[in-house]
Amino acid sequence: MKVIFNDWRKVIYENSKKKNAQVFKNSDTSQLLEYSIELNNKDIDFCINTISGRYPEKGYCTNKKCKELCYILEGTGTINKQNERISFEQGDVILIDKEEIYYWDGNCKIIMICTPAWYKEQCELLDI
Repeated sequence: MKVIFNDWRKVIYENSKKKNAQVFKNSDTSQLLEYSIELNNKDIDFCINTISGRYPEKGYCTNKKCKELCYILEGTGTINKQNERISFEQGDVILIDKEEIYYWDGNCKIIMICTPAWYKEQCELLDI
C-alpha cells in the first residue's frame, strides 16, 4: 500500500493493488474481488462482484447499515425489489440505500462502493 502525506501529515492518498485483492465466494452465483481489506477503512470500501444468475439464490438481501453505489462494469441484468424490477446494462449506476430489500439477477460484473464499509454482520438474507 502506498500512502502519500501532505504538509500537515494527513493521509491524502491510499491505494490497494489488484494483486493484493482477495477473492470471496458469497454463493455459487456471486464472487467478490475485495480490495478494501488492505485499506482497512471503516468509512468506505470497494469490490468487484461477478454475478452469474440470481443472488441471493432464493429470497432477498438487505444491508442494515451500508449504502451501496454500484457501477455496471460488464453485462446486463435486473435488480429486483419487492414491488419493482429495474433492468440494467453496462455503464449504468444503481444506488441501493441501507435497509432496501432486493436481489440481483443477471450475468454481470459490478463495481460496488459501500459506505460505511460493508461487513458481514450487517447484511441479512431474507426468506420472503
